[in-house]
Amino acid sequence: MQADNAQSYGSISRFFHWLMAAGFAFMLFTALSWLLADDAEWTKGLMYYHKSVGFLLAVLVVLRLLWALANLKRRPPADSMAALFGHIALYVLMVAVPFIGLIRQYGGARGALEVFGATVMQGSPEKIDWMVQLGGNWHSTLAWVLFALAAGHIAMVAVHRLKGEDVLPRMLGR
Repeated sequence: MQADNAQSYGSISRFFHWLMAAGFAFMLFTALSWLLADDAEWTKGLMYYHKSVGFLLAVLVVLRLLWALANLKRRPPADSMAALFGHIALYVLMVAVPFIGLIRQYGGARGALEVFGATVMQGSPEKIDWMVQLGGNWHSTLAWVLFALAAGHIAMVAVHRLKGEDVLPRMLGR
């Protein structure tokens, strides 16, 4: 197992990065499905999986954040202030989006949250308006901002490569 160092991210950091990238890609797929084919029968069952993956992402982001903070001094440094603030914004949104979704789930009086068949959180017996409004106003909006930032993150990897500064191997482990 490789540890984080100044040249590249270690095995655990890479595991968190790529697993969460796959999870957020699935979340983007569900969001686009509802946006583009909301009336289609096949989209109706996606909410269960969206909530299950969202809960797993909430757990993973807490673990990832703790791991990143514990290894902060060993990790590759940011290439610029823009990169530093971009990464901070990604982390803030990776925390905010799933937790706002969980707050809405609890306050919506929709019953328990089941994650792949296991009950992980009971819902409020009565609707809590501020929780529902927080989720209704911010969960989706911040998720789209997160997806836009992630697209920018990917684009900047390509920009660095075109400039001869290949940063992708840091996260590939080569």
